[in-house]
Amino acid sequence: MDRTLLVVHHSRTGGARAMAEAAVQGAEGAAPGCARLVAAGECGSDALLAAAGYLFACPENLGSMSGAMKEFFDCCYYPVLGRIEGRPYAVLVCAGTDGEGAARQIARIATGWRLKAVADPLIVRTGAQEPAAILAPKRIPEADLARCREAGATLAAGISMGIF
Repeated sequence: MDRTLLVVHHSRTGGARAMAEAAVQGAEGAAPGCARLVAAGECGSDALLAAAGYLFACPENLGSMSGAMKEFFDCCYYPVLGRIEGRPYAVLVCAGTDGEGAARQIARIATGWRLKAVADPLIVRTGAQEPAAILAPKRIPEADLARCREAGATLAAGISMGIF
């Protein structure tokens, strides 16, 4: 295991991806070369095993984490079970008006893996409620992207210094 912060993301409309990219920017500012951004559909158990900590970023769809993010967890859960305990993690959720359902689902999976939550879930609510707004590309406000950069920086610094 190295000192890498693995940022696993899924995004259909760009919001969660923008949040994940901001987190990577923050991580790189705190500990250059420490962050790795990987789409959920391209991430496997080897990447989880190699990383020292995790940031999971996805949208909330119909009160749940996105299907692609769920598929990532489904494919990786058992291959890493019992092999990544105690590693730090945090969650970023891009939601219309809630986001709590997706955050709870990820927390349950992380609890099964015995990961250590090092921050409360960061939920950005876009206010999208109508089909056209839900499906439209998302633009995340700078203040929220700054919060994502801070989350990435905090995780990366903690990993780099051996705090987590």
